[in-house]
Amino acid sequence: MAWGAEGAGAGGKMKKTVLYAMLTLVLLVLGGLFFISNGKGTSAGNAVSDLNTGSVQKITLSMKNGNYYPQEIRVNVNQPVEIYLDGSVTGCFRDFTIREFGIHQYLGTPQDKVTFTPTKTGTFIFACSMSMGTGKIIVE
Repeated sequence: MAWGAEGAGAGGKMKKTVLYAMLTLVLLVLGGLFFISNGKGTSAGNAVSDLNTGSVQKITLSMKNGNYYPQEIRVNVNQPVEIYLDGSVTGCFRDFTIREFGIHQYLGTPQDKVTFTPTKTGTFIFACSMSMGTGKIIVE
């Protein structure tokens, strides 16, 4: 009897160890997903534009601290602009608007883009469809 109880105890310890290891792994995965979904685990979000060559100005926005990042972008007037939303942008933030330029477009994937040519200078607000996320586009 003593041997059988000892064997069951060792098996019970092994089951607890495996359970703790699995629980730790699940917590690490969930923590990593939370970290990445808040835009803190990525280097994305740098606005890239070519303001000197007359070519298309390409802007990539991401999501950081619950808003678009960067929150201020600069482009040249009368020069085509392409705005992309990277994979960190989620929810209603993918429904992108710039009211002053008549833009309201859903960008479902990071390959989707808004294309327009700003015809007036100034500072204009871009936002999601619910105005939960906002930023400024400065046209010079």
